[in-house]
Amino acid sequence: MKNANSVTHVILTGGVGSRLWPLSRKSQPKQYLDLFDGKSLFEMTVDRNRSLADTVMVVGNTDNCHLSKKVLDKSSTSYIDIIEATPRNTSAAIAFAAFASEPDTILIVTPSDHIIDGTEAYESAINQAVEKALQGYIVTFGIVPTKPETGYGYIERSGDDVISFREKPNKVSAKDFIKNGNFLWNSGMFCFKAAVFLEELKLYNIQVYEKSKQVWEANKAGQLDLELSMAIPSISVDYAVMERSKKIKVVSSEFKWSDLGSFESVYDYLVSKGQAVDSNGNMVIGTDVYTAFVGLKNAIFVHTANANLILQKESSQEVKNIYTELEKSNSDLLE
Repeated sequence: MKNANSVTHVILTGGVGSRLWPLSRKSQPKQYLDLFDGKSLFEMTVDRNRSLADTVMVVGNTDNCHLSKKVLDKSSTSYIDIIEATPRNTSAAIAFAAFASEPDTILIVTPSDHIIDGTEAYESAINQAVEKALQGYIVTFGIVPTKPETGYGYIERSGDDVISFREKPNKVSAKDFIKNGNFLWNSGMFCFKAAVFLEELKLYNIQVYEKSKQVWEANKAGQLDLELSMAIPSISVDYAVMERSKKIKVVSSEFKWSDLGSFESVYDYLVSKGQAVDSNGNMVIGTDVYTAFVGLKNAIFVHTANANLILQKESSQEVKNIYTELEKSNSDLLE
């Protein structure tokens, strides 16, 4: 990528993947599971951007920074490590990355737990985004939808201008969005100059800006202070900046993308990669032990050492309810 500005790939690793319990646990969140051709989503995220950025920066937390280190050490990748003492949502996490960077550095911000296929289309989208970021815009990546998905937020746009951000819709609205043709899935990936993001954060959410700045200035080798961190409002970057800034542009992206936020999306991905299902579409994840399904269609059996999950593929979003119940009882099954 030929431009005078340095490019940093910022990887956000904060999620716990509650909809993928029991595979995803607090000690091993979904982005670190070696489910995908022997690689984890985190490792694939690092590899995908290796040739597109000069520097790698990881914004993680005290529970998972050792997991990131293990993956990055494996490929001898040097990186800047920012370790949050407590999760304060995406606007603070991105603010820390921006405070840690030179003002003119271009930041490509991506989650660590998404799956992306189509290298050429991906690199083309990144290059377009960097061009717009160099002009002072905050760029978001919108994915051309392939179906009326209710698990994603949407971006309404006209060309590369964003008209509105929409929450996860119901089925009827999702079908309307697809029919309209000017809606994209909101990927949660961004590109901008560090200084431009901080200016907009300061303008639209001064509290997050000031409290994050205090926390960053008190950092010790990238490790952030717990007590100071607790004062940062926990707010997503969509609410804090994206939905309010006048500097937003969207790159319409054609690469295949999924946030693998549910067992339904994991199922679809594994099927596309050749994972076996029986004649009724039932799938086993996590064990080679012979498993038979009787009277079930499109069911998923998930095996782990101390918990099993059996679900209808279509009910994947409801797995979060089990996680919530276990959380209430402080169960060690989440660890």
